[in-house]
Amino acid sequence: MKNLRITVNGTAYDVQVEELSGSSAPVAAAAPAAAAPAPAAKPAAPAGAAGSIVVKAPMPGTVVNVVVSAGQAVKAGDDLVFIEAMKMETPVKAPQDGTVATIDVAKGEAVDSGKVLVTLN
Repeated sequence: MKNLRITVNGTAYDVQVEELSGSSAPVAAAAPAAAAPAPAAKPAAPAGAAGSIVVKAPMPGTVVNVVVSAGQAVKAGDDLVFIEAMKMETPVKAPQDGTVATIDVAKGEAVDSGKVLVTLN
């Protein structure tokens, strides 16, 4: 294990990095690990069936924008809410066509993974 200090936007973070083999392996291992949460976000969003569709937070973070309003019609893939985690904004998208029934979060609110963000009909 190597102990490293990484500075991001003026904030220093102490991290431990495990060297697997060769000089390029840690870089290759880090890229899929960073990309892994993004694909996981899409399957975590849909949590309902044909009736009430519940859209949940795929990760903990802060709601930075709510781009829909109650009663608004949305199509599958439309952005509903943006969550910021680790200085990255991630859109939470509609899992299917529907109408926004409720908005259960507000801009600036901290959310945990699995928190209900929006429900659709």
